[in-house]
Amino acid sequence: MSTASARAAVAFEWTKVRTLRQLVWSWVLCLLLSVAIALLFGVFLRGAYDDMSAEGKASFDPIGSGFNGLRLSMIALVVFGVLMVSTEYTTGTIRASLAAVPRRGLFYAAKVLTGTALALGVSAVVVVVTFFTAQAAIGSRLNVSVTDDGALRAIVGSVIYMTLLCAFSMGLATVLRSPSLTLGILVPLFFIVSEILNNLPKVKTVAQFLPDAAGGIVLRTTPPDDTVLGPWSGLLVLLAWTVLSVLAGLVAIRRRDA
Repeated sequence: MSTASARAAVAFEWTKVRTLRQLVWSWVLCLLLSVAIALLFGVFLRGAYDDMSAEGKASFDPIGSGFNGLRLSMIALVVFGVLMVSTEYTTGTIRASLAAVPRRGLFYAAKVLTGTALALGVSAVVVVVTFFTAQAAIGSRLNVSVTDDGALRAIVGSVIYMTLLCAFSMGLATVLRSPSLTLGILVPLFFIVSEILNNLPKVKTVAQFLPDAAGGIVLRTTPPDDTVLGPWSGLLVLLAWTVLSVLAGLVAIRRRDA
């Protein structure tokens, strides 16, 4: 694979992204949701802190509380990853794309790299803006700064977390090809099934290894007492899920007809 071919394939994918407005709007929605929720949570926590129990005050995590919005806003980033892959299958343009880039491995690599790079940039903006918005809303009495213990790790880890979830979604979307089917699996898994399983004592030890649960540990200053994973080991678990998903997508696109 020549450098020129790789650059041309990536440029081809970037052109397609710019022409699909719903992809760009998913980035905007991701930012707006995260910042709005961070602002609301921050204002609420600032007023409710004095009424908390002693136990609640002792366990209060301004970073984790400020990042509550990321869990919801990442739906938009997951949608971006799914649509970037599956839109070509639903519209039938996948045939034209493969005619332009007949080497399927190169085509798939360019799509995943472009989507992941864009997700990384969007995630960096969303996480940084969300952090400062949340801490400003919480107020100087309770908030933290970037230089405080755990803050920079949580910021960097959150960017990695959201980026990997997007890449994971792209791999699964390549296997399933259907946006409705892919989102019908991912959204309940990330926001319903995972939450329920991680609150069931008998299955929690296993459920914490689900992609979103494992990676989501990094959003907090300190991991829960009943988890065997830490912030970085949780991200490694999510990375493993992502690699498996992307490899499954590569196998699927090489073996199936367009």
